[in-house]
Amino acid sequence: MLRTPLRESSWLSTIAGGAVRLKLETLQPTFSYKIRGAFNTILRLIEEHPDERQPLVTASAGNHGSALARAARFGRFPLIVYASASAPKVKLDAMRDEGADVRLCRDYDEAELTAKQHGTSGDAVFISPYAHPDVIAGAGTVGLEIVDEWPEVDTIVVAVGGGGLIGGIALAAREAKPRASVVGVEAEASSPFTAGLAAGRIVEIDVRPTLADGLAGNLDPDTPTFAIVRSSVDRIVQVSEANLRFAVAGVVRHEHLIAEGAGAAGIAGLLAGGLDLRGQNVAVVLSGANIDPGVLRDATGWSATD
Repeated sequence: MLRTPLRESSWLSTIAGGAVRLKLETLQPTFSYKIRGAFNTILRLIEEHPDERQPLVTASAGNHGSALARAARFGRFPLIVYASASAPKVKLDAMRDEGADVRLCRDYDEAELTAKQHGTSGDAVFISPYAHPDVIAGAGTVGLEIVDEWPEVDTIVVAVGGGGLIGGIALAAREAKPRASVVGVEAEASSPFTAGLAAGRIVEIDVRPTLADGLAGNLDPDTPTFAIVRSSVDRIVQVSEANLRFAVAGVVRHEHLIAEGAGAAGIAGLLAGGLDLRGQNVAVVLSGANIDPGVLRDATGWSATD
């Protein structure tokens, strides 16, 4: 796990009318922020039960599964990952390469339900990809690093899927710098927090295909992240598929980096124009880089063979 750079972006600073820096979680081992929560969880399990290596089970859109598989291999824990059959091949391959037993389901919602049921059987310990307290705490270190390196930060913009990343960052940032704002970005095609906050409770939504595959899916009815977001996040905005494509392409063109759709969602939030960030110091979390080459080519017109 790395303390990742917080790099100035002149491209986004011009668009936002403030000072924008990117938190480059794409540079982590396994190429996403998920490594933080994964290793935090495994280290806590070893600390609490040093002589036990009970099998673990989780659900994943891809990044959590590969990160937890690497951490589990480090701790010598067997790991089963339930994943959607439509998950990007690059993510399915990464989970298998890290040693996970990957089992495919119809979609992410079925994968999460199946993994949770497997955990209740007593055959394995269920580790939620976003609702587990050690996963949330690990993700929160992103916020701690941002505030520590840039105490003048006014707003942190974060992609929102299950809420583990933004929940952890919001809790950490509120403690370290109470006046900093935390803004979440959901894909229009999958926006359970927008719907749930409007209803005052977690509600089931229709999940449509999205470039931000890592954000897609309904919320676990038992997740603590909904309450955290409701109390600690200032605002959530939605972005279109066009916004996401522009963000992925812009990262390649202007930052000379690669980001998946979910990883670039925070940038899409700036490009969508619904946030007034003029004159502010803004940190945007670039959260993941695991994108299939064909999807990258379609979004940007660029491929690794060019």
